[in-house]
Amino acid sequence: MQDLLRAKVVAEPGPASPATVAGLDVAYSADDDRLAAAVVVLDAADLTVRDTAVVRGKPAFRYVPGLFAFREVPALLDALDRLTVRPEVLVCDGHGLAHPRRFGLAAHLGVLTDLPSFGVGKTRLVGSWDPVGEPRGSRSALVDDGEPVGAVLRTQDRVKPVFVSVGHRIDLDTACALTLRLSPRYRLPETTRAADRVCRDLLS
Repeated sequence: MQDLLRAKVVAEPGPASPATVAGLDVAYSADDDRLAAAVVVLDAADLTVRDTAVVRGKPAFRYVPGLFAFREVPALLDALDRLTVRPEVLVCDGHGLAHPRRFGLAAHLGVLTDLPSFGVGKTRLVGSWDPVGEPRGSRSALVDDGEPVGAVLRTQDRVKPVFVSVGHRIDLDTACALTLRLSPRYRLPETTRAADRVCRDLLS
């Protein structure tokens, strides 16, 4: 299915100045039997919350490396359907092109919704990179098997970088620029931080 859907990924510049952006995240119970999915739509100008949707449920199936999206996509699509404010860009807590089959969560959700999407991962899934400069905004190409699949981007001075990769209908330069705009104070973008808080609160 990943191979079939990957053919539907659209490469285009994407919106440089979207009015709304959405963070998507999923939290799991300690026994991995329950999940909470959250989508939080922020105003891209001032990062205030415009809309929130949450879903409780069960993982679609057990964790399998490389197939993580299939555990989360059903609940995230359900949450997206409950929004009253449609986001212009999806920012996933995960990866897009930087995936063994070049079709991570950000690409999967982007293709199914046809919304511009990209991933901001906390850790590497695939690839290697040269050292990243210490100042905020420094970046290095993330390369896997000789193919550029994303960027290792430092969002704050002397703080660990994040892993940015495109999903659908957006390019890497635009995704990196939006990541920096959405990360004025902390390592992770406010989209991810907001969605993470909501879904964890839902499980507590």
